[in-house]
Amino acid sequence: MTLSYQAAVAQLTGPGAAYETTTATIQGIEQTVFKNAPPSLRALFAGARGYTDRPFLVYEDERFTFTDVMDRVDGLGAALVERYGIGRGDRVAIGMRNFPEWVMSFAAIISVGAVAVSLNAWWTEDELDYALEDSGARVLIADDERIGRTRAPCARLGVATIGVRLAEDQRPEGIDRWEDVVVPGAAMPEVEIQPDDDATILYTSGTTGRPKGAVSTHRAVLQALLGFGCRTAVDGLRRPEEATGSSGYPPAFILIVPLFHVTGGVAVMLSCFAAGLKLVIMYRWDPTRALELIERERVTNFVGVPTQSWDLLECAQFNDYDTSSLASVGGGGAPAPPKLVDRVATSFAKARPGIGYGMTETNAYGPQNSGADYTSHPTSTGRVTPIMQVEIRDPEGKPVPVGDSGEIWMKGPNLIRGYWNKPEATAEAIVDGWLRSGDIGRVDEDGFVYIEDRAKDMVLRGGENIFSSEVEAAIYEHPDVHEAAVFGVPDERLGEEVAAAVVPKAGHQIQVRELQAFLGQRLAAFKVPTRIVVVADPLPRNAAGKILKRELRDAQAD
Repeated sequence: MTLSYQAAVAQLTGPGAAYETTTATIQGIEQTVFKNAPPSLRALFAGARGYTDRPFLVYEDERFTFTDVMDRVDGLGAALVERYGIGRGDRVAIGMRNFPEWVMSFAAIISVGAVAVSLNAWWTEDELDYALEDSGARVLIADDERIGRTRAPCARLGVATIGVRLAEDQRPEGIDRWEDVVVPGAAMPEVEIQPDDDATILYTSGTTGRPKGAVSTHRAVLQALLGFGCRTAVDGLRRPEEATGSSGYPPAFILIVPLFHVTGGVAVMLSCFAAGLKLVIMYRWDPTRALELIERERVTNFVGVPTQSWDLLECAQFNDYDTSSLASVGGGGAPAPPKLVDRVATSFAKARPGIGYGMTETNAYGPQNSGADYTSHPTSTGRVTPIMQVEIRDPEGKPVPVGDSGEIWMKGPNLIRGYWNKPEATAEAIVDGWLRSGDIGRVDEDGFVYIEDRAKDMVLRGGENIFSSEVEAAIYEHPDVHEAAVFGVPDERLGEEVAAAVVPKAGHQIQVRELQAFLGQRLAAFKVPTRIVVVADPLPRNAAGKILKRELRDAQAD
């Protein structure tokens, strides 16, 4: 008989257990926390030294063991303190592609007590200028492309720059080359770090205005990491046949999302750091290249946004590669259509589908769903472990009855402490220790959380609430559809009307009237999009892989 979810959680979080919980007061709020969390991320990185010659980072034809990485972490840490005078609480920015040096820089910055500022590598000079000034960064570690976009801001702000992967003859004025300042194996400076010291600043993408710098403490990031570990252990205890190692290969992740995004930086990279796992880094997302690396490196875990899972399954070369090492295919960032859940469950030899619901503000941690639970509840993002509470509340902030929809509020020690230098935005988002997610959802009697829509993505048509995720799920049932996005457009009579942008599969065509008739068999008439545009190019996405509905909406409004 399968162990119940509640029984597995109780077994793993009870007294003396690996994920034992206790209580702690954080910013005046009592929280449930994992008792055995390391005191700081510095301690977590130091623990990685014990993995010695175990393979850690794989990038193209380059391979780094944990010892290789930690030697460079120590060398950069020494340089930051001794050469640049970086001390506890100072901000050091990282601006580069997914290179091994990104991982090394992050660990070094945090290990000397400084705050790692993750810059979006897609940003323009103006956006980078804003974040460098807003964060008060003293040093920037950047690749050639980001160096080109930050010369003026760094000169104006007095930000020192360390150049990564520059050509041998490339010595830009005012730039220190990584090779010249990082002495592998140098002694890591001693520094005392407290659990509630600031550790990271990640800038939220923001739909309007400037992005906000979400600040996390060492405790918050570590509690999120242990949350991921606890959930994996719960699933392993309940269903050993679905555990990561069930494919017969050592656990290994492929990095298909940016490290400056919370999924890539916390859920993937730091999880590998903590557990001593191999991390295969992609230069950029390409489904064929991903399949090559999965086969070559025997990757077991694929974590991205749903569109990347679609891309993998729709790749013309999918059947040419051995994907039998995969044990889990999933991620988060957006609800996955039930059709995708079914395809993942049936298209791989051993991989099971998975999804998680997290945000920058939760350090990517939240309800998770996988395996048999996911196939039986394909529209749910899963359940939480004891450190996190989820409530559904009405517009006045009052809890609603079980099963009713409302805004999702979350509470836990993994939440950010606030937004950098933005107390009003912090007070609006975090109320008495509870984060207002801005998402609409519900929770059933068994604790399964359902994300129905972003509040801003919900279409209000003639007084009826229409969840774009529901309409998108129906569109994905059509055999010719590769990508779809549903959004509201202004309508003089109804307030808003339902619109959709659809990308057909390669070699397929989509007729708007036929698609509307198809949807009319699956949705109430008022939910069927009255405006459908069929486009040949991929839908616009941000760096995290999320479809930019505002761009699509604006294009339809023109």
